[in-house]
Amino acid sequence: MPEFTAVSVTDAGSITLLTQYFSDRASTFPAAGGYRTTFPTPAQFVAPNGQFLLVSEEPGSRTFVGCGGVRRIEDGADGAVRFEAKHLWLQPQVRGRGWGSLLLAELEKRASAFGATEIVLDTNSSLEAAGALYRRSGYVDVPPYNDNPNATNWYSKAL
Repeated sequence: MPEFTAVSVTDAGSITLLTQYFSDRASTFPAAGGYRTTFPTPAQFVAPNGQFLLVSEEPGSRTFVGCGGVRRIEDGADGAVRFEAKHLWLQPQVRGRGWGSLLLAELEKRASAFGATEIVLDTNSSLEAAGALYRRSGYVDVPPYNDNPNATNWYSKAL
């Protein structure tokens, strides 16, 4: 089972994994304009307005194999307290173990503890496994809630 550790997005482990994530996306991005890299703003991932997690294979290990975060964004038109899931990524050697589902569930749990009543996320249709994960986890397609140039699909889930 993976272990989740809350850290700053400026932590060395965070920077390493985010750099790997962005490099992976840039090398496989299907759009002609390329992938736009935007490192997360540290203040957005500080409790109670957000949190960034690193994933390790073993309890207590400082060898991290994945990451993901949640951050508070503008409330929904219906008054829902919305958090956005960002930068969910696992290194290739740990994919296929169900850890993406576990990481997403942990992020939802933490967002809910911060008062979220809805969680949203965006992705690109080229990330087929990610889209399938989100749908299996109860996310539904919604109209775009942001202008992320890397995104082609937007999802929401009531918490």
